[in-house]
Amino acid sequence: MRHSNNKRKFGRVKKVRNALINSLALNLIARGKIKTTLAKAKEMRPFVEKLVTSAKRGDIATRRLVISSLSNRRSEVKKLFEVIAPKYIDRKGGYTRILKLGPRISDGAQMAIIEFI
Repeated sequence: MRHSNNKRKFGRVKKVRNALINSLALNLIARGKIKTTLAKAKEMRPFVEKLVTSAKRGDIATRRLVISSLSNRRSEVKKLFEVIAPKYIDRKGGYTRILKLGPRISDGAQMAIIEFI
């Protein structure tokens, strides 16, 4: 039974699925907004929002935790801590927005844009 097991699998094993979410989050931090499928955007949103909430604290311990969860990509972590997190210092949550687009032409998958507010 799948009680309380609400994560999407995307037809991938766990470590590949985590790498996918990690890669999408890194691209979102680097670019500010990305275009992806709606399901991937919905799965990535809690991961990114937890990172921003951690980055708002700004101490060394949380910086090291965020670095380890973002595959040791220090330039994106630096941008997260110095540019993105200070914008949301007085906001309690909801740092990202998902805008739905039409279906993709090739396979009909629902597309979406996820961006920082």
